[in-house]
Order: sequence, then C-alpha cells, then structure tokens
Amino acid sequence: MRKKYFGIIPPIITPVDENENVDEKGFRGLLRHCVDHGIQGMFVAGTNGETMALTQEQRDRAIKIAIDEVGKDIPVMAGVMDTSTRRVIENIKRLEQMGGTCAVVTSIFYARHTSQDETVRHFEKIAGETNIDLIVYNIPPFTGLKLTAATMSRIAKIDKVVGIKDSSGDFAEFQKLLREYAADPDFCVLQGATASAAAAFLQGADGCVPSIAPLFPELFVQLYEAGTARDINRTLLLNGLVAETSEILEMSKNATASNKFALSLLGYTDKRVIWPQDGATPEEEKAIAAKVELIRKRVHTPPFRAF
Repeated sequence: MRKKYFGIIPPIITPVDENENVDEKGFRGLLRHCVDHGIQGMFVAGTNGETMALTQEQRDRAIKIAIDEVGKDIPVMAGVMDTSTRRVIENIKRLEQMGGTCAVVTSIFYARHTSQDETVRHFEKIAGETNIDLIVYNIPPFTGLKLTAATMSRIAKIDKVVGIKDSSGDFAEFQKLLREYAADPDFCVLQGATASAAAAFLQGADGCVPSIAPLFPELFVQLYEAGTARDINRTLLLNGLVAETSEILEMSKNATASNKFALSLLGYTDKRVIWPQDGATPEEEKAIAAKVELIRKRVHTPPFRAF
C-alpha cells in the first residue's frame, strides 16, 4: 500500500517574468504537464524554486497557483522554511489560508546553530500551531546544520510530522531512516539526491524529489516503479539514463539556470533566473539543448521505453 506522499515529487522551478513576478500562465502549463505525464506529487517553493529569492508576495502566489492548478490531482508540498520559528509559523498560517495541506520545514538558517535539540524544539513549537502535515527537510548546505538520523527520528515522533525529505547526501544515515520507517504506513521517507534514488527505492524509500524530472517525467516514474517493485535489472538500466539527466544541471555554473533553460525547451516557461544569479551562456544553452535532445531520443527508444 502506497503512503500519502510517494513517487516522483519534483521541486518545481518558479518561472518569473521580466519584473520577477511569477509567470502564472507558464507555471500552470508546466504544472499541468507534470500531472498529465504521471508525476505523483509536487514540491513548490523549495530551493530549486528560488523561494528565498522571491518576495513574500510572490512566494505565496507560486504556492497558491500550484495548489489551485494541481492540488486536486496530486499532493502539493509547500516550502515554508525561514530564519526563525515565528517566521515559519506565519508562513504556515498563510499556507493554511490558501488551502494548503502540507508544509515542508527545514532547520532555521542564517543563524549560529547550537545543537540538534534546537530543531526538535522548532518542530515541537510549529506542530502546536497547525493541523496540517509537516515534512522535515534536511538540507545542510543551505541551513548550516546536518540533522542526524537520530534527530530526525525524534522529530518523527512529534504529532503532525508525516515524513522526511533528506538532501544531506549521507546515504548511510538515510538507510537508518529506511530501516526504521520503510514499513511504517504513516511516515514517508523521501530521497532528495537523484544520484541515490535507485538505491533508495530498492531499499524501501517512498519517493524521490528530482529537479529535472519534469523534463523526462516518464523516465523518472518508470525508475520509481521498477525500484519499488524490486526489479533490479530494470532499475539499474533506467538509473543509468537518469544519471545522464543529472549531467544537464552541471552544464553551466548555475544548476538552477541549467534547469530553467532545459525546462524552457518544453515551451511553457522562460529560462529567466532571479537577479543576481548567473544564467547559462549561449554556448552552454546550445550544449544543454543537444544533451536534452539526445536523452529524449533514448527515453523513447527500447530498452528504456515502457514495455
């Protein structure tokens, strides 16, 4: 039996116009494309969505658009991360007013961390102020604090905490969570590193959060299906091509710019990143487009094409 949050859940980009306001038409088109091609969940206002570069108004707008466009079709997880517990709670209150049902919460950031305990307290306080689902987001490069499996297990026992998205890159710690929660029907374990997705699925992970998935949704969904079915040969075959898709993100100095340009090739959104980030150069764009076309052809050719 699948859990509430499962499968391929992309951390969706936030397309913006020349004034850095959310491009609603383009965003809705991209979101609908994901649902129409089998994506099983959506993570809006995350790192890949440039959430901390948006104004609060535009951040809320992106979340509201996602909820309205696909919230009836798939679960929408909304990033509410911020620099203090009070600020996160305020973000959650706005999310509740928008009809949101799931908040993704990190440790606080832009602060001197003193202990793992502070994040446990953070979640205890937040849980007491809301009735919606909470998902722990472990992403130490952006928070400055790497949550251990032991700490995440403590947080998991807090009422309303229903899952973990682990982007720490520490697979040994992630495996501890799998051993504890893979069979738990009420707690989802999501892998945040695409490079570890295949191994995570084979060991019982409920889902993965890959940023490039909207470009090749069928490929990623097939990887999830093969991995969770414990089809080792098919999983390894698909994982080889998934690894190639991740190379796209490394084809410019800015992974977000690479991702946004690649997704713009679908025809829904612009390649624009939020100031003052570097965009991809014309030469890099040409190389990315060629790589995308090569992978697209392989995705639709046996043995990768669905049987």
